[in-house]
Amino acid sequence: MPPIEVLGKNTKAIELLKKLVGFDTTSYNSNLNLINFIKSYLASYNIESTLIYDESGKKANLYATIGRKDVGGVMLSGHTDVVPVEGQEWNSDPFSLKESDGNLYGRGSADMKGFIALVLSRIPEMVSIELTQPIHLAFSYDEEIGCVGVQRMLDLLEHQPIKPSCCIIGEPTSMEVVIGHKGKHASRVKVKGHACHSGQAPFGVNAVDFASELIVYIRKLAREKAQNGPFDMDYEVPYSTLHTGVVKGGTALNIVPNFCQFDFEIRHLYEEDPQHLLDKIETYAKEDLESEMHLIDPETGFSFETLAKYPGLLTAPGIEFVAYIKELLNNDTHSKVIFGTEGGLFQKRLGIPTLVCGPGNIDQAHKANEFISLVQLQKGGSFLDRLIMSLSVP
Repeated sequence: MPPIEVLGKNTKAIELLKKLVGFDTTSYNSNLNLINFIKSYLASYNIESTLIYDESGKKANLYATIGRKDVGGVMLSGHTDVVPVEGQEWNSDPFSLKESDGNLYGRGSADMKGFIALVLSRIPEMVSIELTQPIHLAFSYDEEIGCVGVQRMLDLLEHQPIKPSCCIIGEPTSMEVVIGHKGKHASRVKVKGHACHSGQAPFGVNAVDFASELIVYIRKLAREKAQNGPFDMDYEVPYSTLHTGVVKGGTALNIVPNFCQFDFEIRHLYEEDPQHLLDKIETYAKEDLESEMHLIDPETGFSFETLAKYPGLLTAPGIEFVAYIKELLNNDTHSKVIFGTEGGLFQKRLGIPTLVCGPGNIDQAHKANEFISLVQLQKGGSFLDRLIMSLSVP
């Protein structure tokens, strides 16, 4: 990697980012090499870490506290997993950090290892200064597949006598304050049909056909949301959306298919419970479609499985915590974003005010040649420096 002209502590952040990007923590892989690296790094500053493993023992969350244990303090949260690179045309090795024209390229550089690297680069300051409020580090796994891993960490934090007072999720927002995002519910539908020769199609139950009818019904509900709301005009898409993304079914054209499967999701406004939409979908499948299917074969039908879900985030813009972060950023604006985070879970389960603010731009995430700019890294580092100093003042 060519030398990079950066001042001060951000040189350390870039060194750490190079190390973090080098760990392939795509969600289908283990993240333990990265987590153990962070644990050892923190231990070198006499900071103890708690690891919270998944059922397989191959993935873990990391939680650590710097400073006092008797008051709430600020939690800095980020996920360690990244999305796949398969099928993307990269101009360089996605797991080897590359600098070019003021940008740092690599999978996870923006989403969101850049933030984690900045936080770790400021550990020397955190331990050398006398903090009046502690700083908590919460690094999770499997965020990219539906905010799955953080749930185990929240199981632990929920029962702590003293919880963090507030939380900053360091997702890439170009260092803008984000107070809200939609929630998500992802489902898988399996349709069991009755196979026969396509020349005898009326004697079978075509699983693809019936799956298609339900997909069309989901599309109908999506249109109703677009027309009737409810609406929140702070969003680019100001209403809840429904979308079918994956469909699999059939084996050969001359066989009436006996199986079809599809995945759909609901991205819902914070104020809207998606359950009423899920109930409509399941009722239509069970009462309207299955009754027709059962005329041929009573063993046919629909089954539903929840793949992932997380709540939306909505933090009141006028509260003290939001004003505090805006003051540190010297920026009085805020917004809501179309992507989801773990923030809604921290807010809902721990009952603490939460916002999203981190370096990098979401437009660079999840695609080939993902990058974070040195300018954004500098802005993120300056914010953390001001945050640390503010937590040393009574």
